Amino acid sequence: MTTEATERLAVLIDADNVPAKYVAEIFEEVAILGEANMRRIYGNFSGEMPQGWSVEILAKHAIIPQLQLPNTTRKNAGDIALVIDAMDILHSGRFNGFVLVSSDSDFTRLAIRVREQGLKVFGIGEKKSPKAFVQACNRFIYIENIKKGDLGSGEKAKRVQPEKDVDDAFKLIRKVVLKSEEPDGWAGLGWVGSQLRMNNTDFDVRAYGSKRLSDLVRATGKFEETGENGGLKIRLKDQ
Repeated sequence: MTTEATERLAVLIDADNVPAKYVAEIFEEVAILGEANMRRIYGNFSGEMPQGWSVEILAKHAIIPQLQLPNTTRKNAGDIALVIDAMDILHSGRFNGFVLVSSDSDFTRLAIRVREQGLKVFGIGEKKSPKAFVQACNRFIYIENIKKGDLGSGEKAKRVQPEKDVDDAFKLIRKVVLKSEEPDGWAGLGWVGSQLRMNNTDFDVRAYGSKRLSDLVRATGKFEETGENGGLKIRLKDQ
């Protein structure tokens, strides 16, 4: 499902920094954010393909490789090419947002620059991603939260175990709910979710073992709710 604000997305992938084995999950996540009208990957593909990226994978997911030969040692020509292309794409006016697939702090300034221009920036990378890069994006999605479990012999993929405690989620949600100006302490769940992501760009209910924010709220056991579907509201229970 796409939204007007992020309908057309330019997906730029750092081949040297993101493993190819997560490509399916990455584009499943991108499809939730908007439409991946441009798919480019940057790296030195002249020799052994970096991080498991192959011609077959690129073709399957309609990703256009941007070959960058290193002009000297210890310089990442791919990163520089990605940034140059991003600025050209930005000024073309054809896209509503960017998806930067990398865990590299070198793209922090790029994310900030794109946001200064009024476009959304979504980051997708591993937990090792520097906090500065995470915060520079409108939203940052950790690969660890979207990757599927490993398949066993004849078994279905196992769910990734929660990495964060539900009590930590309660503290974040409580802080937002208390800021609500609605009568009697109620807060719309949609508003709560947007505030959580605005305050914490890497907030993800999957990190707490939930599929939806409503599931996470209920898991805390400390909120009451009213309304249904899109009109769901929550407030703190009387202690």
